[in-house]
Amino acid sequence: MSNQIFQSLKKLPTPFSQTQCVLHKHEILICGGYKQRNCYSYHTIKNEYKFICEYPRDVYLERHCVVKLMDNSSNKNDQITLLSFGGRSKHTLVMKYVSIWNNDNEINKSKRSKKSKKFNQWKPFTDNNNHPIILGRDGDYYEGVRAVIGGSNNHLLFIAYLFSNISVFDLNKFQFIKHDQLPTHSSQCNCFISRSENRQEMKTNEEKDNSKKKKKIEMLSFYTFTGFSIEYNEDNNTFRFCQLTFCNDVELFCRYAYVRINDIILLFGGYDRGSVNSIVHSYSISENTWIKLEYTLPIPSCDCFGILNEDKTYIHIIGGNNNKMIPLSTHMKTKVNALRNSSQLVIFISIFFFVIKHKSILLYKTDEQTINRQ
Repeated sequence: MSNQIFQSLKKLPTPFSQTQCVLHKHEILICGGYKQRNCYSYHTIKNEYKFICEYPRDVYLERHCVVKLMDNSSNKNDQITLLSFGGRSKHTLVMKYVSIWNNDNEINKSKRSKKSKKFNQWKPFTDNNNHPIILGRDGDYYEGVRAVIGGSNNHLLFIAYLFSNISVFDLNKFQFIKHDQLPTHSSQCNCFISRSENRQEMKTNEEKDNSKKKKKIEMLSFYTFTGFSIEYNEDNNTFRFCQLTFCNDVELFCRYAYVRINDIILLFGGYDRGSVNSIVHSYSISENTWIKLEYTLPIPSCDCFGILNEDKTYIHIIGGNNNKMIPLSTHMKTKVNALRNSSQLVIFISIFFFVIKHKSILLYKTDEQTINRQ
């Protein structure tokens, strides 16, 4: 149906599929992709790209994962730390990133050259003794791995990976503290998100006090045929899994982009029974209900990435594969309110027809009873 709410942006510098992106203020950091080691920063206001660096030559990227680590003790808002790991050939790297958009004059260029060895380069992930760490055990398959940062001090890395496995890695202790398995035969985790509203924002002192009182982290994961609400108790180091409702339309979907907006999770495109689609689905967390929206992506796409901008007014859809499995250089955005209003409209229409249908049935039964009495 209609796709007019999607606005095409400047094309990516190179085609990307299976890319991973992280937000940093007005920048979307594009961190490699399938057989693509280049990393770029996209400026959401300037609609321009800049090259950051490339992954080391010995790193083969295929369905890897990148997350932004949190340092609650740091006041340096101008720099962030990225963790890249997993994929078919496991790697574990970190990058201390400072914006490359603040280095346009000659003085800053000089400063940047001195810092280049420390910032904006992928380096091995090491512990406090400078010993390299590779995430994942020998038998763990990290192709298509998904991860969430959480915990009372944003120090826990939750990892969902093949064969319905889930692990917890303590970023302070540099060790795994939990391995578990979800109660499903579906192997691949297609979507993994935190239910916390601001899971990757610095915590205030009040929030830190509240987190000490309730050390429970809530997450959601979608698999083929099913989904789960996940609760992790930090004090007891235990998981609790609760199965979610899944509709027939999304049972076999995989390789889609996903974005969470408050109570709603939006799924864009994906791969289903041998074909790539352009459908947009909406899932209500509180209602545990699914809706297929009236809007679609301009082109069928799978293996694309969805991400919100800084003020959460736009959703960006980056790269992907078309229906011939050719990587795309497309980059588009859409207003959050347009999709949110579409979800509300579909819900209203569904409720309206539900009421009309059941009212008609009720009237029919009432008339039938009246006739029988006569």
